[in-house]
Amino acid sequence: MNNNLVLFESKQVRRHYDAKKEVWFFSVVDIVQALTDSVNPTDYLKKLRKRDVELGAYLGTNCPQVEMVTHEGKKRKTLGGSVEHILRLIQSIPSPKAEPFKQWLAKVGYERMQEIANPEQSLDRARENWQKLGRSEKWIQQRMTGQETRNKLTDYWKQNGVEKNNDFALLTNIIHQEWTELTIKKHKDLKGLKSQNLRDHMSEAELIFTALAELSTRQIAETEEAKGLQKNAIACKKGGAVAKNARKELESKTGKNVVTGENFLPPKKENKELK
Repeated sequence: MNNNLVLFESKQVRRHYDAKKEVWFFSVVDIVQALTDSVNPTDYLKKLRKRDVELGAYLGTNCPQVEMVTHEGKKRKTLGGSVEHILRLIQSIPSPKAEPFKQWLAKVGYERMQEIANPEQSLDRARENWQKLGRSEKWIQQRMTGQETRNKLTDYWKQNGVEKNNDFALLTNIIHQEWTELTIKKHKDLKGLKSQNLRDHMSEAELIFTALAELSTRQIAETEEAKGLQKNAIACKKGGAVAKNARKELESKTGKNVVTGENFLPPKKENKELK
């Protein structure tokens, strides 16, 4: 879990900190989903803005389009609201979660100032959020270690001619497809995921092999002094192949697949027929 994701009752809410304005902007669509449990929060928001004309005008006038990372790892602009804007939105959404959400919003809206003074607090919060989701300490440690490995790789890309956000997604998919023999999308489909972050639903083994693939990619790229998209793509295939070979070796010894459809999704609620 990174610093731009926070949890409200196990629901992920994206946010972006505007350093110039010193304001957190939260994804309005994510807020709607957290409050309503809607399967299509974007459509819910559109209908809400049409029904409540004053709210629609307020959001359109005051809420900027803010670049945030999608659950698929791509950066896209989405409607962002400050604490003030979100409180206005809550007034128009009939939800029993409104009051606890206000309290939650006040809490997370203040976190940035604390994290600037003590960066370790963001790591502590990530660990706490994963604990609330029921992850084991081993899983949490591996997830955090894998994120550090990922950050070092993306730092290398940024410093060596990979600039576009779409290129980051492209290179990541090359690595993933090479070691798993599945695209990221197909891996998510296998796990039954939609908007969820794939890494948050990986097993400990999947996290380890993902980290191995990305670590190998960075070290190969550094050794070959890869610059630009094309040469880094070659390094990605080589790095992914290192992890693929290790995966196949482990699978041959254990008889178990490393890449599986297992996930951490909550069990589906059975629909009860109305009598």
